[in-house]
Amino acid sequence: MRKPMIAGNWKMFKTRDEALQFLYSVNLEVPNKEYVDTVVCAQSPVLRDLVKRQGDNLRIGAQNMHEETEGAFTGEVSAALLQNIGVEYVVIGHSERRQYFNETNSSVNKKLHQAFRYGLTPIACVGEALETREANETDAYVKNQVEKALEGLGSEQVKDLVIAYEPIWAIGTGKTATSEQANETIEGIRKTVEALYDSETADSVRILYGGSVKPENVDELLSMPHIDGALVGGASLNPKSYITLVNAAYKK
Repeated sequence: MRKPMIAGNWKMFKTRDEALQFLYSVNLEVPNKEYVDTVVCAQSPVLRDLVKRQGDNLRIGAQNMHEETEGAFTGEVSAALLQNIGVEYVVIGHSERRQYFNETNSSVNKKLHQAFRYGLTPIACVGEALETREANETDAYVKNQVEKALEGLGSEQVKDLVIAYEPIWAIGTGKTATSEQANETIEGIRKTVEALYDSETADSVRILYGGSVKPENVDELLSMPHIDGALVGGASLNPKSYITLVNAAYKK
């Protein structure tokens, strides 16, 4: 059985005080990490403060990192630094990073290798735009993203990887893929992993859904056999709704 995960992606929201208040509100409400992985991915300047105050069952993630170990890359964050301050997860290749900061399948692949090199668990994002969905090209598009992202990774690394399927047209729009659509595409991702590696690897890798997940639709989404949790934006900003999502995963 794959352990479910709820990962909150706060994007560019919350000051330090707001972030700490959130942690104090949810630390004692989060279910045992033996049954569900509960993660909050925050802005880089507050990561160390959050790690120092995370509860026993809550873990902290970064929203991005650079593919190089160190160097003249002003404004970037290294995997070495994330490891050093106790961060355990890092989001790689979010659609907003691809859209606004020119991230490519190649850079995503390099970042995945770097994350594993420093013992971080990457949450690798894939997903299609609306025009791709409407042209019935979702499967081929996402398959290519997965193949390029995983290039050169070993099966044991992929088993530890988390993949997040995020249809771009459903992020922050209020639109959500139906549970059947999400499950079908995620099943396709799992089949791609199986073709690249083997059935054991495909059965082990956790694949989340992301795209306007909220308390009102989380139960239906998590009822699908191939959906192992959610990467959540707006609904992860409020402690009450976040705990509702986590409890839904706990019941999965």
